[in-house]
Amino acid sequence: MSPDLTYICEIRAEIAPPIRVGEVDGPGGGDLNVAPITGGTVTGDRITGKVLPVGADWWVCTGPTTRLDARYLLETDDGAVIDLVNRGYFHAAEPIIEEEIYYRSAFTFQTAHPDYRWLTEAQYIGVLRGSGGPEPDAVIIRVYRLN
Repeated sequence: MSPDLTYICEIRAEIAPPIRVGEVDGPGGGDLNVAPITGGTVTGDRITGKVLPVGADWWVCTGPTTRLDARYLLETDDGAVIDLVNRGYFHAAEPIIEEEIYYRSAFTFQTAHPDYRWLTEAQYIGVLRGSGGPEPDAVIIRVYRLN
C-alpha cells in the first residue's frame, strides 16, 4: 500500500528579520538562526484564518542543508486556536533553482476545538510554495494530509 496526499491548506507565515544566534555546539550543531512569527494567513477548503504573532521559526544551517523547527499559533475564522509544530529540512544548490529545492516538513497540530479535532488525528507534511526559495519576509507552505 502506498500513501497518497490530500491538500489541506496553505499557510503564509510572516516573519521578522532573523536573529543570528551563531555557531552552536553539540549534536547537530551548526549556524543557529531564529525568525519571530509576526502574522500571516491560512487558506483552505476546511480551514481559513490567520497566523497569530506568536512563536518563531528556528533553523540550523549545516552546509547546504538546513534543519527547520517552527512553532506558532493559528486562529480560524470561527475562533478556534490551533497550536502547530513544523519540523523538517530545506536544501538547494546555489544559485537556487526551483526544481531542485527540497523543502519537506512534518506538522503536528493541537487544539481544544472539536471542529478541528481531525487535525490532531493524522500526519501532515508541508511543501514549500514559491519560486526561488523562501520569501525574505514570509514562509509559504502547502500542507497535505498523509492518507
